[in-house]
Amino acid sequence: MTAPLHEPTAEAAPSAAEEAAVQGAGTKAVQGRSLGRIAWERLKRDKLALTGGVVVLVLVLVAIFAPFIADLAGQDPDAYHENLIDPLFGTPTGSLGGISGDHLLGVEPVNGRDLFARVVYGARISLLVGFLSAMVAVVLGTVLGILAGFFGGWVDAVVSRVMDGLLAFPQLLFIIALVSVMPNHMLGLTGTGVRVFVMILVIGFFGWPYIGRVVRGQTLSMREREYVEAARSLGAGRFYILFKELLPNLVAPIIVYTTMMIPTNILTEAALSFLGVGVKPPTSSWGQMLSTAIDYYESDPMFMVVPGVAIFITVLAFNLFGDGVRDALDPKGSR
Repeated sequence: MTAPLHEPTAEAAPSAAEEAAVQGAGTKAVQGRSLGRIAWERLKRDKLALTGGVVVLVLVLVAIFAPFIADLAGQDPDAYHENLIDPLFGTPTGSLGGISGDHLLGVEPVNGRDLFARVVYGARISLLVGFLSAMVAVVLGTVLGILAGFFGGWVDAVVSRVMDGLLAFPQLLFIIALVSVMPNHMLGLTGTGVRVFVMILVIGFFGWPYIGRVVRGQTLSMREREYVEAARSLGAGRFYILFKELLPNLVAPIIVYTTMMIPTNILTEAALSFLGVGVKPPTSSWGQMLSTAIDYYESDPMFMVVPGVAIFITVLAFNLFGDGVRDALDPKGSR
């Protein structure tokens, strides 16, 4: 046999740049995503939830910087402007409740206090009670719920019966009776401070059974999972399993329920102030403003509209954001 006229040419070896590109492509193909990143990507696609979150953030900033915002508008929430009130009817002069360049949302009847400044300061009370009472409920509900679900037996029976009793108790009537008999001085607080402190504790105390039931149910289903059994087989103690294995997996439902609980607490505070057992005048509160506005809803409807819209926007924003967070953290969700 004769040798071939041309030797077969060897295939050119890939260059270093091509190898790096192939390796980079392979890395991107197998790159994983954390649960937090997956939840954030889901949340970013929910425009309503993002809008609600932005509104919530703005409200929090308004509450924090209320004095600065009121000063920027040139108004004091407790300053009277009787010259803007009709002496015959006691209602603001001008149209739409006295709205002007100086008073962006008008003024109150009779005394002429600026509504914009009072609404801004009222956000402090509503958000403070809403957030802190939710924190009290979350701490109590999480601790007692996880203990009841993990240990079971008499612990579960006692905690469950306490939750049933609190859920059947008339919360609003109890708060009204308690706040009405509270002293004006307690624990270094006076007047409005005492009432806000009591509202936070009582609303949080009566709210923990709701989240306690959720945490208990989740703990009952997780305590028999494989990773818990593996931790037991390796000699892990009960409290290690509780705080290292179970609690991290309960963060998602706790966050979701907290976002849903805050607007409910805000409405409760508004209802108490509306009934006259919330903060004391002259401290501004949205519920208190609505209560006063009842006498002027025909002659000055803007006085009722302004705090009512503030409550509506706040509760709606929290609910939209809470729904979005729930969908984003749902492992079975497709959004």
